[in-house]
Amino acid sequence: MKSAMNYSCLLCILVLLPALCHCQDPFTPSRATYYGSPYCYGTPTGACGYGEYGRTIDGYVTGVSRLYRNGSGCGACYQVRCTEPQCTGEGAYVVVTDYGEGDRTDFILSTRSYAKMAKPDDYQTKQLFAYGVVEVEFRRVPCRYPGQNLLVSVSEHSRNPSYLAIILLYVAGTNDVTAAEYWQDDYQGWKRMRRAYGAMFDTQTPPRGDLYLRFQVGGSWVQPKRAFPADWKAGAVYDSQVQLN
Repeated sequence: MKSAMNYSCLLCILVLLPALCHCQDPFTPSRATYYGSPYCYGTPTGACGYGEYGRTIDGYVTGVSRLYRNGSGCGACYQVRCTEPQCTGEGAYVVVTDYGEGDRTDFILSTRSYAKMAKPDDYQTKQLFAYGVVEVEFRRVPCRYPGQNLLVSVSEHSRNPSYLAIILLYVAGTNDVTAAEYWQDDYQGWKRMRRAYGAMFDTQTPPRGDLYLRFQVGGSWVQPKRAFPADWKAGAVYDSQVQLN
């Protein structure tokens, strides 16, 4: 009996070991450069539609090219580390807020993010900036916003009741937001919103009355715990009271 138990334990270890070893994505080689923005936040008029969102996450943002994926890549988080002698092994953790193409680069980092890849020494940081473009390696990592719920930001271009455009902020985890829908009471069903561009979803036929929304995050639908008010306003930000992992 003891030998059988030992064999079972060994079998469990052998089965679980590959899963434990692959719990994080491997790094992918690429190249990165940086924005020339003096404010270190990238561009507030970026292709994801986030506006000044970069300021709320301390400016650790990036524009991407092929990782943009027609806007579904907006809000994704990556660990990016360079491979020059001036670089740390940890690199920078960044959030995608824009689209941008450089010299065969996947990332155009804010200057704050680019500096974060360097060793904590002014001389090393200046040397890294002098390269302009550096070889990097990256991997997708979960976005983490401790204590922060998923927020629904109503675009300032919205006009109640004829046009509604929304953007989701603080999307945690590693799943993309692939769709948004609203409840249409007159035919008792959900209607798909259009991906206008980047992370922005819109409709020219928003429902009358309270606004019920749901979002497809990864393979699951996420619905705020309560409806948003019928008199929703352009520029307002509403708390979904839902936290994502």
